[in-house]
Amino acid sequence: MRQILPFAMLALSATAATTPALAQSYGAPAAAPQPIAIPAGPAATGPLPICQAGISKGARPALISLQTAVVAKTSAVIPGLVASAQAVAKSPADKCFIAQMQMKASVDANDLRGVASAIAAQQATGLIPAATIANLYEGVGTLQYKAGAFSEAGTSFERALQIAPTRGSLVVMLAETRTKQGRIPDALPLYQKAIAIETAAGRKPAEDWYKRPVAVAYGAKSPLTYGLARDWVSAYPSAKNWREAILLYGQMSGADDATMIDLYRLQRIKRALVGNGDYARYAQFAIDRGLSGEAKGVLEEGFAANAIDRNHAMIKALYTQAAAKSAGDRASLAGQAQIALSGAQSKPVMVLGEAYFGYGDYAKAAELFRSARGKAGVDAELANLRLGMAMAAAGDQAGANTALRLVTGQRAEIARYWLTYAATR
Repeated sequence: MRQILPFAMLALSATAATTPALAQSYGAPAAAPQPIAIPAGPAATGPLPICQAGISKGARPALISLQTAVVAKTSAVIPGLVASAQAVAKSPADKCFIAQMQMKASVDANDLRGVASAIAAQQATGLIPAATIANLYEGVGTLQYKAGAFSEAGTSFERALQIAPTRGSLVVMLAETRTKQGRIPDALPLYQKAIAIETAAGRKPAEDWYKRPVAVAYGAKSPLTYGLARDWVSAYPSAKNWREAILLYGQMSGADDATMIDLYRLQRIKRALVGNGDYARYAQFAIDRGLSGEAKGVLEEGFAANAIDRNHAMIKALYTQAAAKSAGDRASLAGQAQIALSGAQSKPVMVLGEAYFGYGDYAKAAELFRSARGKAGVDAELANLRLGMAMAAAGDQAGANTALRLVTGQRAEIARYWLTYAATR
């Protein structure tokens, strides 16, 4: 009697794609989110186990005829042979073999629905290892995703995850699929889940796994953008990433100058100011707030780093203005601080705290902000924010955490950025 012989199945594997660059300057919209670079998950490569053990004697001739037609790719007769084989199939092995033949024929015909159906039929027999079924669902899901069949892809990825719930690459692909479907509220938690899976397994998730949800959330103007951006810079705290995370906050929040100067201060500390534009905006904000010494210091740092052009008209004008207004300022602070600290009002103490902060004397700034909290007219939220900022910049993480966690209301988001900095300093 002729034997039923195994054959090699075509591989169903994931492919990588590019990720978007995030916005580079204020007012510039983020690039349209593109598919993430997906780490390759297990793929069904090489021959699948053929369900020969347990094939019933009465079904064997029909199965041989079906296999012969599938291997020869005589597609016209395959549906009829499948029906004939199913009519005589009795054992799970019979049904498993028929399903594998159907999958091979569907792969040859580029019929992804047929492939998915055949995988489900194999799974139903209980004869194929669970890991293999998960691989097959992941593979066909990726092909469905590439073909734009996002609903079917989502179903395939969900079925794979039922078997392999801790496979991060699967969760990311399901997140990508939901993003393509416009289901952003469903997609964003999936990206976070994938990161949590990798982290729990002792693996550091790829940076794209953080950047992608930031871009998706920003594109949808989701308030989750801020937290996702902080997660990103916590894991990958480069100066470039900090700048982009701060820019996204500025673009989405419509923050006023008083808020933005606290973010520019964070960029300064992280050495994340870039080009004439960043330095000029920071310097102008500082000058407008009466902090010319801070503006002068920032511009001089830019000169020293060759980050800005000292002969650029805007930069030159700002530096001239800052230098003139700050003449003698630093030397006068000690006397002013002594008077302010002995007074009853918070405002002069807060102003001097900012001045010391701008000069990089974070310990003295912290002393002033701490004192301001107990004086009349204090804005407690602002005093705690500035105190936390000064302590974070000075390297006192515990003190910074205590102060910054007291900040609520409209300044809470800024406090969270500084908390993230304190944790990654």
